[in-house]
Amino acid sequence: MTAKAPNILIVMADQMAPAFLPIYGHPLVRTPNMQALARDGVVFDSAYCASPLCAPSRASFMSGLLPSRTRVYDNAAEFAADIPTFAHALRLRGYRTILSGKMHFCGPDQLHGFEQRLTTDIYPADFNWTPDWDRPDHRPSWYHNMSSVRNAGLCVRSNQLDFDDETAFMAERAIFDLARSRDQRPFLLVASFSHPHDPFAVPQRYWDHYRDEDIDMPAPGDALDAHSRRLRQVYAMDAEPVTEAQVRAARRAYYGAIAYVDDLLGRLMQTLRSGALAEDTIVILTSDHGEMLGERGLWYKMSFLEGACRVPLVLASPGRFEPRRVAASVSLVDLMPTLIDLAGGNAQSPGISIDGRSLAPHLRGAGGHEEAIGEYLAEGAIAPIVMIRRGAYKFIHSPVDPDQLFDLNRDPRERDNLADDPSCAGVISDFRAEVGKRWDLAELDAQVRDSQRRRRLVDAALSRGKIQPWDFQPFQEASRQYVRNSMDLDDLERSARFPPIARP
Repeated sequence: MTAKAPNILIVMADQMAPAFLPIYGHPLVRTPNMQALARDGVVFDSAYCASPLCAPSRASFMSGLLPSRTRVYDNAAEFAADIPTFAHALRLRGYRTILSGKMHFCGPDQLHGFEQRLTTDIYPADFNWTPDWDRPDHRPSWYHNMSSVRNAGLCVRSNQLDFDDETAFMAERAIFDLARSRDQRPFLLVASFSHPHDPFAVPQRYWDHYRDEDIDMPAPGDALDAHSRRLRQVYAMDAEPVTEAQVRAARRAYYGAIAYVDDLLGRLMQTLRSGALAEDTIVILTSDHGEMLGERGLWYKMSFLEGACRVPLVLASPGRFEPRRVAASVSLVDLMPTLIDLAGGNAQSPGISIDGRSLAPHLRGAGGHEEAIGEYLAEGAIAPIVMIRRGAYKFIHSPVDPDQLFDLNRDPRERDNLADDPSCAGVISDFRAEVGKRWDLAELDAQVRDSQRRRRLVDAALSRGKIQPWDFQPFQEASRQYVRNSMDLDDLERSARFPPIARP
C-alpha cells in the first residue's frame, strides 16, 4: 500500500446477492463493470452482513458494531448521533466525507459524520416501521408482501429509477467538483443505490438483456425451519401465491436491475478516469444484504440463509494491493477498521471500540481473520436470532427455535441441518457455549422489546398535530451556483472548466 492517503469511493447496492453475479459464478447476468473491477481487485468470496435488513446492516457497516451495540435493531430504530462511524473517523484524518443516495438513517441525525449529503433518502427517517414482538401474529401494512413478484416486469419509470438516477448524477457531479476543487483533502464518497431491491421492475433496455427461456429458476425445495415459516407469513406468501411466470419475470427483472447498477458503477468509474482521480482512488463495491429471489421458497431477506445474508465485497486499487480472491469469511463490520487503516489511521485507538477487524492483512495477502457474526432483531423474529460463521460451519441460534448447523463446504445450499447429527455433537456444544459467552439473549430480547414500545409511543405522539419530519432536506446555495453577479465571470468559467486552462 502506498503512503499517500488515498481517495475512497464506496459503491453500495441494495439487496444484491452474490449468487446472481458473474464474479461469483453466475453464467447469465450482465455486469462488465463489476467484472472489470474484480479483475483488478481483491474479491471476498465469503462476506456477510451483520444483519440481513437495510437499516441495521448499514448502521453496522458504518460503525463496525453489531446491531445489539448500535441499537439499530430494525428499519425504524434510531442510529444514535454519539456512535462514531467511518465518516467521523476519516473526517478526523482530514478527509472530505460525502454521501449520495440511500443510507437509511432513522432519527434526527441524518449525517453521521458526512460533511456533505447530496440527496435525501428513499426511505423515511421516522419510527413508523417499528415491529411489535408483543404481537407476533400481527402483520402491519408496511411489511413486504408478494406484490413485487406478482407485478414484476417492465416499466418506463419508477420511484427507484428516479432515486438512483439522481444519486448517480449527484455522485458524478461531486467527483468532478472534487477534481476541480482547490481543496486538496482526500475524499471519501459513498454512492448508495436502491436497486436491485424490489419492486422488480426495469426499463426495456435492461429487460432485453435476457430472454425468458434463459432465466434459471429457483431450485426445488422449501426452507422449513421455524423462522422461514414465520417469514412466509410476514410477507403473506402463502396467502398470495405466485405463478411460475411471475417468478420468472421477477428474476428477469432482478437480473436487469443488477445490469442497471453495473451501468451506474461504470459511469462512476469513467468519471474518476475523466477527472484524473482513478489512480489515487480505492473503489469498494458491496451491498447491504442479499435477496432470496425464490430460492428455498423464500423472497427478500430477513434470514441467515446464504441468499439473504451473504454480500458481494470487492476492493480495488491497482498499485496498492494485488488482485486476489479471499476465501475466509469476513463481515461488513470489518469495513470501519479497514477504512481507517487505508487512511493511515489506527482502528484500535483509545475511544474506538468496535466489533469488526481490519481486512488489511487480507488485502496484502498476509492472512487475516476468518469469522462473521450476525444478529437479527426485526420483523419476522419473535426473539433474537444470532449467527456465527467460521471455517466450514454456519451456526444459527434463537432461544425459541431449534438450532441450525450447516457445513457450507459440503452443503453450500444448506439442505442438511447437522444440529442433531451425533458426529457434530462437539461442534454444536462449542457453538452453544460461545453463544452463551457472547450474548445475554434474554437481556437483549428485553432491550429490543423495550425499544419497540418506546418508539411506538413516540411515533404515535409525533404523528399528531404539526409534524416536523426528520427526513434529510438537501440544500443547494443558489446564489453560489452557475453564473452570478457576485463572481468574476472569467475566474468563474476558468475554475469550472476541466481540464483547467492556462491563465493568460
